[in-house]
Amino acid sequence: MHVRPVAFDHPDAAKLNDQVQLEYAERYGDEGDVTPLDASMFAPPRGLYLIAYDDRDSPVATGGWRSQDAAGGEGYEDGDAELKRMFVIREARGLGLARRILAALEADALAAGRTRMVLETGTAQPEAIALYLSSGYTPAPQKFGHYREYDSSRCFAKVLSRS
Repeated sequence: MHVRPVAFDHPDAAKLNDQVQLEYAERYGDEGDVTPLDASMFAPPRGLYLIAYDDRDSPVATGGWRSQDAAGGEGYEDGDAELKRMFVIREARGLGLARRILAALEADALAAGRTRMVLETGTAQPEAIALYLSSGYTPAPQKFGHYREYDSSRCFAKVLSRS
């Protein structure tokens, strides 16, 4: 497996985004995540989007971060990096890809001057919650993001540091 940066609107990113949206719809019984996103949000140095490819160069996992600050009015803090679209296709789960992408995104956000990684997930994604808790994330003191007022929403945060 190899991980490389791509644009959020790259065809492989669009393919994986379609798959994650189907999974969200299946898990939550709705149309998927409707958070407004565009490719410019993930452009360095204010973000990064990664895809993991298998040995046949097929895209199997994805994740990205985008800069957030308090001025947006959605509960973020200055210096936040928001994790988005963490996803591993079913056939590649259990190989440590999500953890590998998460670590790379955290390192990149820290190098870009971000001080805290934040994310929003939902109660229908217990595997994601377990990953984040085991990676040092804690429940955020204040909910943020597009789904912050939903009962099923869970927000987590991790201070980024060089240690």
